[in-house]
Amino acid sequence: MGFLAGKTRISMDNKITKLFNIKYPIIQGGMIWCSGWKLASSVSNNGGLGLIGSGSMYPEILREHIQKCKKATKLPFGVNVPLLYPNIEEHIEIIINEGVKIVFTSAGNPKTWTKKLKDQGITVVHVIANSKFALKAQEAGVDAIVAEGFEAGGHNGKEETTTMCLIPEIKKIANVPLIAAGGIGSGKSILAAMALGADGVQIGSLFAASQESSANDEFKKAIVKATEGDTKLMLKQLTPVRLLKNHFYEIVQEAENKGFSTEELASILGKGRAKKGMFEGDLTEGELEIGQVSSMINEIKSVKQIMEELIEDYNKAKSEILKSNF
Repeated sequence: MGFLAGKTRISMDNKITKLFNIKYPIIQGGMIWCSGWKLASSVSNNGGLGLIGSGSMYPEILREHIQKCKKATKLPFGVNVPLLYPNIEEHIEIIINEGVKIVFTSAGNPKTWTKKLKDQGITVVHVIANSKFALKAQEAGVDAIVAEGFEAGGHNGKEETTTMCLIPEIKKIANVPLIAAGGIGSGKSILAAMALGADGVQIGSLFAASQESSANDEFKKAIVKATEGDTKLMLKQLTPVRLLKNHFYEIVQEAENKGFSTEELASILGKGRAKKGMFEGDLTEGELEIGQVSSMINEIKSVKQIMEELIEDYNKAKSEILKSNF
């Protein structure tokens, strides 16, 4: 355990580090089938904020992951909760009973659970993809907002607004700390997000392909092999999701080109597609959710190595800009 050593000790203290009591304003995405206790605790132990992705967990599995995470780290960690999850009430009670202090909510109305969570002393952050829902999140009383751009993997905004356009827009109306997500895969992109007004970043794809990720090794290898243009935002009639192209993607694309109804698309998606792809490693028929950053990932690395490289790259980029005559 412990923070990064040696040459990566430049301070990045700001609103986000203070809000979560962490060293670096880097939050790991709470990705289904990828974000178990091993990944969350490793990110926390290396100076960021780790999140358990509850969206792929039955209630008792979530409890198990929280308990294991508490044993694996003494540092802050949180739970990501998709509000459309069918067992949401049980998840909320487990989170409260287990003493989790940070919750990221997504895919639903933040007013439903924010007050109850905050009444329990829990810090609440909500993920949005446009200005309308940023305002709704603030009205609900959240402590911070994640603004997720079009580049992000998994579920995404229908507007297809890129991170570089979204962050400045949300910054204009944000009265709480702002976290950038989507397309963040290097220290340079962290610096760019902060230059646009973000106080921190949330990183998914890079951690999905880490050694500590609970994703299947075959899925991790597919991420490493991905090149530019190998992902696309699909299923906008249902819930937009960025997918790595495979046979399942081709089936969905053909159905959408033929004008299939929402019900027909839901039938094609079925149940357990994401588990089949990301957790079980079926690269043909599974749903493979990953961001555009996948084309930049060339190796399966440890969380420690990822964090060290992110901070080193950030510091180098910042130093170079300060030296520039531009």
